[in-house]
Amino acid sequence: MKSILVFCAAVAFALSPFLSPGFNGFAPDQFPIPQVDPPAQPAGYAFAIWGLIYLALIAGTGYGLFMRPRDEGWDWHRWPLIVSLVIGAAWLPVAQTSPFWATVLIWLMLFTAIVALMRASPADRLWQRMPVALYAGWLTAASAVALALMLAGHGLLGGTTAAVLCLGLGLVIASVVQRLRPDTPEYSAAVIWALVGVALSNTDPLNIAVLGLSLAGIAALALTAWRGMSEG
Repeated sequence: MKSILVFCAAVAFALSPFLSPGFNGFAPDQFPIPQVDPPAQPAGYAFAIWGLIYLALIAGTGYGLFMRPRDEGWDWHRWPLIVSLVIGAAWLPVAQTSPFWATVLIWLMLFTAIVALMRASPADRLWQRMPVALYAGWLTAASAVALALMLAGHGLLGGTTAAVLCLGLGLVIASVVQRLRPDTPEYSAAVIWALVGVALSNTDPLNIAVLGLSLAGIAALALTAWRGMSEG
């Protein structure tokens, strides 16, 4: 039953963009202080990774449904992944109406996705771990960005300060997760993809603090992932 539920949740999650207008970040006027070109937000192209994530999740959960329906190595990670994907299926409509609740939900998605990744077995890297790793990796960056926009958009911090603080938090989370799952470098690859987008968006206008943090984070995560693969 869990293998059926997680596959259905992945399909529903992938269909959600077709049931509501596309989303490439919060609109500037969704905040009391409009966030026009916020330093924490990646360049628009970075959101294209969702296509890969959707396909990977459907393929992975589909493989689990037909090839590993009762495998205990798969069963352990399914409940947290179901919870994360069900929340994700409802996330876009919420994001278009309430950045606050969207931020709360994306952090819940991140937490449950990381739990699923931690519970994934060492076997079936391509079909089980890789889709969840890509998903959790992007959510790590997206959660940090959403929090930064909330803080800056409500005047609690300046845009650059919020970006540095929240991206720094995201990098700490990413470093810990990658060290705990050194057998899944795809997680860091997704975070790095987002950081490249952030770095590019901060070249014009130039924001040295956010650009420098992004580049340092890319280097640190790449090194952590490489060391994990080498030691494994």
